[in-house]
Amino acid sequence: MNTKEKGDLGEEIAKKYLVNIGASILETNYKLKFGEVDIIAKIDDEIVIVEVKSRTNINYGYPCESVNKKKMMKIIKVANYYVVKNSLENKNIRFDIIEVYLKGKKVNHIVDAFCGGYLC
Repeated sequence: MNTKEKGDLGEEIAKKYLVNIGASILETNYKLKFGEVDIIAKIDDEIVIVEVKSRTNINYGYPCESVNKKKMMKIIKVANYYVVKNSLENKNIRFDIIEVYLKGKKVNHIVDAFCGGYLC
């Protein structure tokens, strides 16, 4: 399985997980010239911007560790565009990371993972 296939599988697992916890999926692979957001969901009354990171093992670190400040800033920029375009300025927005461990299909949901542009 190549990297893209692993990423696609991880995103499918993450979407199923989100639906199972009561989320509505608003967008997947929301792309702009300057970046992409894997999943945009609504949970209760919050808009949740989700970065999905998949791994088969942790030999090179935990999946969330690959979300550096530069990646966060791109995600935030795309999210800001989405919020304005869809008139969601009055909604609560949060940024989550979902780690998918492909062996065993385990999911680790890190809620509110970005704290002022820094990984919590």
